[in-house]
Amino acid sequence: MIVDLFTWLSGTLTQSPEIALIGAFIWGVLSVALSPCHIACIPLIVGFIDGQGNISTGRAFVLSSLFGLGILITMGIIGLITGLMGRMIGDIGGYGNYFVAVIFFLVGLNLLGVLPLPFMEGGANPKYQRKGMLAAFILGLLFGIALGPCTFAYMATMLGVVFSMASTKLVFAISLLLAYGIGHCAVLVFAGTFTEVVQHYLHWSEKSKGAIILKKVCGILVILGGIDLIILNFI
Repeated sequence: MIVDLFTWLSGTLTQSPEIALIGAFIWGVLSVALSPCHIACIPLIVGFIDGQGNISTGRAFVLSSLFGLGILITMGIIGLITGLMGRMIGDIGGYGNYFVAVIFFLVGLNLLGVLPLPFMEGGANPKYQRKGMLAAFILGLLFGIALGPCTFAYMATMLGVVFSMASTKLVFAISLLLAYGIGHCAVLVFAGTFTEVVQHYLHWSEKSKGAIILKKVCGILVILGGIDLIILNFI
């Protein structure tokens, strides 16, 4: 079923520009929804937004978008560097995964309330709000390191199409990558923004029992994501 879906998406990339862009966008969405590596990012952004306290939907959208932007920037840089080095695009090696696994553990412990990380904290003070925006972007940059191999594995077919048309249709080729990136970030932005909407609907604050439970569950899932990264190095 999944193979058939990606076969169909591959076919859309060589059809009319409108269909190709839609196919690239859907491909970006599925690269998060169907990838074990990317799934760990969802509880991360949900827990992060949950820990920011009472914020507006607009601010939750901005924080989630900065997180997604950080991921895309890092993946772009990693793809370029590894490609120029002649390695498989996005392959950062085992040590890179260990580094990001440590970040998973630190953030997970913070969400569990075990390890204070001041730059992760929210609050009404504008100073803390700036930290929240910077923290979201930095987390995206860091997590993009781990997501490189998974992302480029999903993108392999699309990259082949993009590279083949880049010499004659450069703008369209870039548009396909942009559509993929928007789809890739859309899942994370939706998860983070929807978290705030639920909090507002249930009248949760950062000290509400439901919010605390959600944050701890997200912390456990993020730690499990770090463990999964380490296990993958031995497979």
